[in-house]
Amino acid sequence: MSDTEYPLNDALRTRLESNLERFERRGHDDDSLKRAAVTLLLLDDDHGNACFVITRRAPKLASHAGQWALPGGRLDPGETPEDAALRETAEEVGVEIEPDRILGAMDDYPTRSGYAITPIVVWAGNAVTLNPNPAEVAETYRVPLAVLEGDHVPRLRTIPESDRPVISVPMLGTNIHAPTAVFLYQLREVAIHGRDTRVDHFEQPVFAWR
Repeated sequence: MSDTEYPLNDALRTRLESNLERFERRGHDDDSLKRAAVTLLLLDDDHGNACFVITRRAPKLASHAGQWALPGGRLDPGETPEDAALRETAEEVGVEIEPDRILGAMDDYPTRSGYAITPIVVWAGNAVTLNPNPAEVAETYRVPLAVLEGDHVPRLRTIPESDRPVISVPMLGTNIHAPTAVFLYQLREVAIHGRDTRVDHFEQPVFAWR
């Protein structure tokens, strides 16, 4: 575990926003990929630590039921990734966010299931109440940013089905895999530390390919 602590304060917000502003994100313009967005929603816990929100998807969803995920989903016609991220955040975890709370975007990640997902970093602020929609979300978790500084982040392994390394992030007593893992890793690398770290070369586990 890391001894690093990140209090949710104005200094952290300025740091994240500045690092994201200077970052030259990579998009994926392949027309064969469906467009989606996810939200890296930043808020505090009971101790004032900066956290991101991760969810466990409802068990009866048609796709990826029960899996770990960030709030997000497919873009509606005419939506930008930012629009979709804020809409999905409201629909899934019951948090209404104004556009001026968006800190920036990171690299698109093309998934094996045919999506190009844009991660949007959003500052929710202090004393935010989560109200998950039970039709979509089974559980919500506030995970301290400090978890991303752990000794085993990221965890990489090889599989016979691909020449790309499978990435995961250990937390909550399990391993969170790509695509969520790549967004969490890039949140640490780009937004927190200001590094130009790319993630689209990382692989998903085979169970997530469909």
